[in-house]
Amino acid sequence: MGASGSGKTSLLNSLSNTLRNTQLKTTGQVLYNGNSNPSAVRSAYVMQDDVLLPDLTVAETLQYAADLRLPPSIDAAERHAISQDVIRELGLTDCMSTKIGNKTRKGCSGGEKRRTSLGVRLLCNPSVLFLDEVTTGLDAQSAFRLVKTLKELAASGRTVIVTIHQPRSEIWALFDRLVVLSQGNLIYSGLASKSIQHFEKLGHTMPEYSNPAEYLIDLISSDDRQPDPEDSCHQRVQGLLGAWRDIAQQEQINEKTEEDNTVLVPSSSSEYFHSPKPEFWSSVKTQVARTIKVELRSPFGMSASLLESIVLGIVGGWIFLNLDESLSGIRSREGALYCAAVLQGYLVLLQETYRLSFDVVLFDRERTEGVVGVLSFLVSRRLAKSVLEDLLVPLIFSVIFYFLAGFRPVATQFFCFYAVILLCQFISVCFATVCVAAFRDFARASLIANLSFTLQSICSGLFIQSENLPIYVRWLKYITYVWYAYGALVYNEFLAHTSNPVGHLYNCPAPADFADPACRPFTGAFIVDSLGIYFGSLWIPFLALVAFVLVFIAGSAVLLYFHIPDIGVATARAAVTDHLSKECCDIPEPSKDCRAVNVTLKDYSLCIQKRSLLQRKATQKRLLTSVNADFQPGVLNFILGPSGSGKTSGSLLNMMTQRLRGDFGTQYVLGGDLLLAGSVVSPAVVNSVFSFVEQDDDFLIPTLTVRETLQSAAGLRLPSWMSRDQKIRKAESTLTKLGLTGCADTLVGGLGKIGISKGEKRRVAISLQLLTEPHVLILDEPTSGLDSFTASSVTDILRNLAAEGKTIILTIHQPRADQIGANDYILLLARAGCSVFAGPAQSMLPHFAHLGYLCPIITSPTDFALDLITSDLQDEAKEPETSLKVSSIAAAWERHTKQNITSCIAQQARQILTPAELSAYERKVTSLRIAVPVLLQRSFVSFKRTSVVLDARIFQVVGFAAILTVFWTPLRSNYEDVQTRVGFVQQQMGELGSERCGSTSVTYPFTGLYFVGMLQNVAIYPTERNVFHSEHEDRAYSVETFLLSYTLLEIPFEIISSLIFGVLATMAVGLPRTPQMLFLESLNCFCLLNCGESLGIIFNTFFDHSGFALSATSVILSVALMMAGVLSTNLPAFLDAFNHLSPAKWSL
Repeated sequence: MGASGSGKTSLLNSLSNTLRNTQLKTTGQVLYNGNSNPSAVRSAYVMQDDVLLPDLTVAETLQYAADLRLPPSIDAAERHAISQDVIRELGLTDCMSTKIGNKTRKGCSGGEKRRTSLGVRLLCNPSVLFLDEVTTGLDAQSAFRLVKTLKELAASGRTVIVTIHQPRSEIWALFDRLVVLSQGNLIYSGLASKSIQHFEKLGHTMPEYSNPAEYLIDLISSDDRQPDPEDSCHQRVQGLLGAWRDIAQQEQINEKTEEDNTVLVPSSSSEYFHSPKPEFWSSVKTQVARTIKVELRSPFGMSASLLESIVLGIVGGWIFLNLDESLSGIRSREGALYCAAVLQGYLVLLQETYRLSFDVVLFDRERTEGVVGVLSFLVSRRLAKSVLEDLLVPLIFSVIFYFLAGFRPVATQFFCFYAVILLCQFISVCFATVCVAAFRDFARASLIANLSFTLQSICSGLFIQSENLPIYVRWLKYITYVWYAYGALVYNEFLAHTSNPVGHLYNCPAPADFADPACRPFTGAFIVDSLGIYFGSLWIPFLALVAFVLVFIAGSAVLLYFHIPDIGVATARAAVTDHLSKECCDIPEPSKDCRAVNVTLKDYSLCIQKRSLLQRKATQKRLLTSVNADFQPGVLNFILGPSGSGKTSGSLLNMMTQRLRGDFGTQYVLGGDLLLAGSVVSPAVVNSVFSFVEQDDDFLIPTLTVRETLQSAAGLRLPSWMSRDQKIRKAESTLTKLGLTGCADTLVGGLGKIGISKGEKRRVAISLQLLTEPHVLILDEPTSGLDSFTASSVTDILRNLAAEGKTIILTIHQPRADQIGANDYILLLARAGCSVFAGPAQSMLPHFAHLGYLCPIITSPTDFALDLITSDLQDEAKEPETSLKVSSIAAAWERHTKQNITSCIAQQARQILTPAELSAYERKVTSLRIAVPVLLQRSFVSFKRTSVVLDARIFQVVGFAAILTVFWTPLRSNYEDVQTRVGFVQQQMGELGSERCGSTSVTYPFTGLYFVGMLQNVAIYPTERNVFHSEHEDRAYSVETFLLSYTLLEIPFEIISSLIFGVLATMAVGLPRTPQMLFLESLNCFCLLNCGESLGIIFNTFFDHSGFALSATSVILSVALMMAGVLSTNLPAFLDAFNHLSPAKWSL
């Protein structure tokens, strides 16, 4: 236990051997049964961040976890029974058929996800179980049951180590041993039953009828809201630290002696230390089944891949429709074969890189737990994908493209064509695995994939004849798989499947005579020879392609095995505030006669309708049932209920703040009215009056410090009449008010990089909304992840805001007894969103007493109420009885509300705003003049600390230019190199096609600057977009402001990279070294980059799923590049007209 930021999570990370960062220095030892090797025992770690597959249901998630984690000796029926037992034990019966979901696709509640994560780890049968704040997000009853389950696990011989916030008294009674931390220092370590005695000896006596856990947290916590570091809180904590140092050694000796005499480990516990791992093929089978199910349900799974192959095959075949056998047709055949070899494979490479950058996170987590191995992961993924995509996608593309283009209708030739496309598919997905294994993020993995594919295209034999490659890079063609793939297709089309030694003869204008010199350019042998492809047999490139598949599989296995990602640490940074932040804060205070707003819910209801393409009728689920409430200013309005009762993200709060967004598969049906000051008002007024602190902290920028986060938010959210100095002072005042001074100059951090604690992130999220002094402040579980002292401090802050006339509405889990006052308002929700009470807190117990349910004197009223309205889903025998009791309580309240339409608090001695006056409070967004500089400064600071952004913004273009320089330096001025010079200019746009002059073949590879711009956008824009959505909901700034600031930050990088490209293209390659040529090269590069990025913005804005946006954008770019005017000499009329909208055409 310890206050927020005391180092609890860092300690668990160290004990579980999760931290492997070389920047961290660890002293001392961690021994497991006397062994320093952590692999000597089987352990499981339930982290704060849930890594679950959003497309699986709770039951499916736990069933697959059981199949992967339980020993092979347990048969399928037993595994299913065990998973069902875990579901009941954790109270997940009601949501077992609900998908996990994520931020864009709603599913389980936060508490249900936490319990599912715990269930997954319990199924691995660990001997040591680490749990980090496992009760966070759970209601009091669920938390008690969960800790009781952990107690039973400990009694069976397991070692259970838990960090916990705000435990109720009944949970405290379950503790065996206790470690108390304060700011990374040890305050106490020993038996929990002796902890209170220890502090009593130091002169700190616990008051009667107090929760020991809350008392200890209050005792060891320093109030960071006090500016004086020498206050009594700090002095008390320092005294406790010194006292423990003096007596720790003797205490540990006495404790060890007593432990040796009292603790007994069951003889059967030895089985937990050497639990056998699942068999290889059993693990593969389970992973294959799981991957297939996810792919079938995912919007970017099998359906997207099939749709892409169909669209690409139709459009590509349309471009090369019915190729003739003239010289022009022969050139188009070469281009069509090149497209087939490169186009589909490149898109698959990008898609698999994107998808795998997410899937590898789950693999890394399961591998550290010893659940899956590298080989089983690779084998299962390819087996599952082979069934769904790897075999089917190339076949669909081949059938459509081959016959539309008019290639020879010979069965053997077609199946050879399909075999090459199939091998290219396997090579692309395996190479994507190599890239992601080397760099776990999409930005750097796509950088390597794109640059490598550019190299592949140049060496293919179409761009430059293989014999005309510079001598120092000519050997590269032998290690580029596109050269073999394109060569196999060329050999298959022009030389194979005929007995004629010179190959196929095409439409020679002279009499068809192979000996006629005029017909020689129409023979297959001449065409293949002009491309510099000499294989002699079709089997040679086939065997080479198979070898590439094996090499990439082996390479990815080695990288995944040896490259284990580290957890970074976000270090504290030097303070960057000016002297204004340290002076007396003369900030304009809110007026004491602040007008108040009452919020009324009248018959509020919500249903969700789920629909799929295969369902005729949508399935419907009720989330809220006729909720009536009257939230008043001047007091705290609490919404309480068990986990999954509809309080938070998927239901009530999002419905009140108008943040529910439906789509094709999900529709929300809203009922009832939301009244402000007794009347319905416009959505714009609601958005202006309400401020919402969400449960998720994903919108916080991980590369900013806490102080920088608040100061940028103050610049964006505070009114324009405040000066910059006043805004900084306001940010510092809020920083102190929320107790964040101790971590003010520490980076926020995020996934894969440790920064501030979860509790500190919650306080940062609250402080962002407090900056604007909102009329109605709605908070989704603001105390989740906070220790009891900090939670009480946050409640005090909210109570002070309520006293100023604000209407404060908050959901809360596990409230301590002194958090809810007698005059506060409580809305109690049971499961399925049924209201069971709404009114003053002081009226709650009399209401339940009237129904025959009396609260014991020693029990907290809120704990009693939550226990009363929670169905016991863990005990099958008790479930019908408790469910019937909850239904009767809900029915009694429904009868009560019909008699009294709304239970109201006595009006406060202040004036309530009228609807007309409310309209005047419509909040205006920050002007473009003020917001743009703030956004630019924030983005620039974030950029300096993010190497991934630098890689995406600069090195994509620089690497592309470097490759071109290597292959084209120097450009000569003789006749043979005239077309090579033209080809170099066209290649910069990523063109596809061929021209030939003499012995030099000039082609234009697929991967170019157009694609580079799009990849830069996919790597950066989605994160920026998500931050904008969160801030735009708060009316911080407008859409125009966001797009302008993003563009202004994007353009300098494009200019710099374009100038570098222009210098290399003109100076190093050997184009005319004139200012005009430098300008044209740089301008061409800039325009294509900007157009690619702009197209990425369009699709990543239209589609929330970045993977689907990547797929759609890639198809459109591919079609645009094919139609640019080189590949096909005779475009159909419609495509030729449509081609005028393509930047690639005009750039060419």
